[in-house]
Amino acid sequence: MIEFRMPSLGADMEAGTLVEWLVKPGDSVHRGDVIAQVDTQKGLFDIEAFDEGKVENLVLAVGAKVPVGTVMAILNGRKEAPTKETTIPKEIPTTEIPTTTQLVHEKHEGIKASPLAKRIAKEMGIDLASIKGTGEEGAITKSDVEQAAAANKISTPAVDANKPKEKSAATSASIRTAVAAAMAKSNREIPPYYLETKIDMRSTLEWVAEANKKRSVKERLLPASLYLKALAKALTDVPTLNAYWEDGLQLKEQVNIGFVVSLRTGGILIPTIHDAEKKTIDEIMQWMNEAIPRARALNLRSSDFTDTTITVTCLSEGSAEVVYGVIYPPQVALIGLGSIIEQPWTENGMLDVRPVLTATLTADHRASDGQTGSRLLMAFKKYLQQPETL
Repeated sequence: MIEFRMPSLGADMEAGTLVEWLVKPGDSVHRGDVIAQVDTQKGLFDIEAFDEGKVENLVLAVGAKVPVGTVMAILNGRKEAPTKETTIPKEIPTTEIPTTTQLVHEKHEGIKASPLAKRIAKEMGIDLASIKGTGEEGAITKSDVEQAAAANKISTPAVDANKPKEKSAATSASIRTAVAAAMAKSNREIPPYYLETKIDMRSTLEWVAEANKKRSVKERLLPASLYLKALAKALTDVPTLNAYWEDGLQLKEQVNIGFVVSLRTGGILIPTIHDAEKKTIDEIMQWMNEAIPRARALNLRSSDFTDTTITVTCLSEGSAEVVYGVIYPPQVALIGLGSIIEQPWTENGMLDVRPVLTATLTADHRASDGQTGSRLLMAFKKYLQQPETL
């Protein structure tokens, strides 16, 4: 038997509310299949299976709010062989921070309802105000709407598992609350140190411009794709910073880089590119073109936000030239990249003006020291200035 547990969707997630099961006992599932939807402060996530088999039992009822690591379902099937970097999420005590569903629906005449319950009620013309919710803190669930429909002899519309689901309107305030919780934890627990280096980007930008001449508009590269690849290669040279701090230092084999995405309504989300060290620059650019719009549209899947081993925050052109980030626990490092700025530059005794990128490292002093951090920054700089080798 395989226990399917509530996954951790980032360091700032401690619990989630089960909104909908998309499977039932007896159904077969495969790795990557979406089997449930969970509401968090960052929005409504599609939760994917990590193993394959048949559903034996759905342990949790819709509307349940449970900590990360709680058993959600039992599968009868084959367990995927874990890699060394795989960690089993710990059960974390439920906090009193409100979920997105609570934050959103408290603004609508005091009516709390799951997104699925709202959609079904709308399709059947049922007034949510007439329904007494049985979910958490009186929230209206799918079953509450179905019971109301049965009482009024209204046929419940079939739910198409392939139909795009309504995403919860995660507010800027709720996302900022989630990020604030993670950052407060970081400041309480992590003793950081900071390093900075400046990188001459002339040859790199010239290489990108020349490479883009051979590509269609949709295939063109952005410098950020080279940042991620250069960091992935640097981490293979300096693996100490591709790690977690959980009861001591735990090195990870896979390089899974979280890329900070700013939302137009405020706040950030950090989708993760997995196995970045194995991907080409074009594959990384393709991932960016797909993941960033979905993050901004809050079209989220659990695999987009799991197992991040290091985070990159990259400011856009015309922004500040230096950024010092805050580590996302249990990670032990974060790379900050400012805007590329034309600056005076000396080389071989000659003065010139070059496009310069300032790269900073925030690292956990429990896991490494300045010498190790400096090695990572220097390796990153070396690879970034040799784009033809990436």
